[in-house]
Amino acid sequence: MPPILLVPIPPLQPETLATLARGIVERFQIAVLTDGSKSIDPAPAYDASRNQYDSSLLLSILLRLHSAQNGKILAVTEVDLYIPVLTFVFGEAQLDGKAAIVSVRRLDERFYGLPEKSSLLEDRLLKEAIHELGHTFGLLHCRRFECVMHASTAVEEIDLKSSSFCPECARLLDQKNRMGENG
Repeated sequence: MPPILLVPIPPLQPETLATLARGIVERFQIAVLTDGSKSIDPAPAYDASRNQYDSSLLLSILLRLHSAQNGKILAVTEVDLYIPVLTFVFGEAQLDGKAAIVSVRRLDERFYGLPEKSSLLEDRLLKEAIHELGHTFGLLHCRRFECVMHASTAVEEIDLKSSSFCPECARLLDQKNRMGENG
């Protein structure tokens, strides 16, 4: 299976990608590469009226820059993301597609005026990255609260779920991976 490519979108702390990469390798058992050489400028996706960045536009830029990439692509950023119909998003992905994006902005306790908790931030980021990558592998939202594929609209919901797929989502992921290898 092709590796997952992690792409930083500035600004982003360098250690964020290294920590995230280790968690993704452990969960998916797929090699993870990082590429900062084709840096994405988030400025074209900025909406001054919202003081946020359009995640769908960033995804399209990501896809253009990494069109030759064979495997999945996950962009990671610290900017605040939105889609027009929602106030904010933690991330966005192409369902059964190639690309996804996650933001650490609202996963960080400091966003809410609380003291920094780096281990909590790392845990939340890993869960959201796995969730968005799950969508790229064709998984939909799950009804089970503990499943990483359960939809989260608040950080408290992220904290309640695990970083693992429930048995049904794990079975679907395995089935899709086997179909991809044979097809």
